[in-house]
Amino acid sequence: MIRTLSGQSDFFGLDLGITAARAVELKGSGPLRELSRYGYAPFEGTVALSEAKADQAKVMAVISQLLKSSGISTRNVAVNLASSRVFTTVIDMDRLPENELAKTIRFQADSYIPTPLAESKIDWAVIGDSPKDPKKIEVLLSSIANSYVESRLEMLESIGLNVIAFEPDTMAMARSLVPADNNLAQVLIDIGSAASDIVIAVGSVPHLSRSIPIGHQALITATAQHLGIDREQARQFVFKFGIGKDKLEGKVYSSIISIIEGLAIEIDKSIKFFQGRYPTLKIERIIVTGGASVLPEFPIYLANKFGISVEIGSAWRNISIPPARQNELDAVSNTFAIAAGLAERNP
Repeated sequence: MIRTLSGQSDFFGLDLGITAARAVELKGSGPLRELSRYGYAPFEGTVALSEAKADQAKVMAVISQLLKSSGISTRNVAVNLASSRVFTTVIDMDRLPENELAKTIRFQADSYIPTPLAESKIDWAVIGDSPKDPKKIEVLLSSIANSYVESRLEMLESIGLNVIAFEPDTMAMARSLVPADNNLAQVLIDIGSAASDIVIAVGSVPHLSRSIPIGHQALITATAQHLGIDREQARQFVFKFGIGKDKLEGKVYSSIISIIEGLAIEIDKSIKFFQGRYPTLKIERIIVTGGASVLPEFPIYLANKFGISVEIGSAWRNISIPPARQNELDAVSNTFAIAAGLAERNP
């Protein structure tokens, strides 16, 4: 979404996160393509958030090294856009021919997006019939500031990459985590470093997506302050004990439970909003990935809280992987959802 060159079949997916870059390249065709190459490379400190030229040079060096070490040779790439930077909404529109619909959306977009139209890139996709009015259709509308996209594009082109598409994290995540033949409603949750993504998808199409400024760094900070320990030890405690009440005398639980409950409130709001718009759609399951899947007892907490089945998502769900590398790939499947989803885009 946002920038696409159709018909390009030779490309890889690149997830530029806050703490690391991840890349996935697939081969073959059809509904189940094969994993060809993948790789991971961490960023130093907070360079990925910086706009300083020196820090951007460090980011570019990491990406270049990642491609070299993973053996990815194609220069064509589909790149993520951080959810916190993208505004996404679902709107109802009159049924119109595609060319007229495009003009109408462009004309009306300014009343929906938070940034001035002249300073934004927008994209849209028809996702189905409106649940509110049978005479209308639903359109998924996304927008992002020109400056952010252009800065990222300039950086990637400077190291010889040809960006064939920019796509929000939420779109890529839904594509990789939801079974290809599933058309039911599912909640996807990813706790990142600084924010958490909440997505409700019908099939592999997001119908609601939110970025909440609650990430695992907040859990680490709360634990460090509450227990009077340094951040590295706090990080170890958070990811070892999670929200287990009986672990470490419940000290970590006491440190972070208010933050977890705050996140649960936002998940509940999202589910209620979705069900208000789509009263006939029942949410089948919650799929957790990233930090949400490795925080001990968080999946169980969600299952008990919402009375919905919770599943650990796998980035390789819709990808054929070598049996001999099953264990290796399973160990990292919770961190590659976005990169894999970008690589799974239809050419």
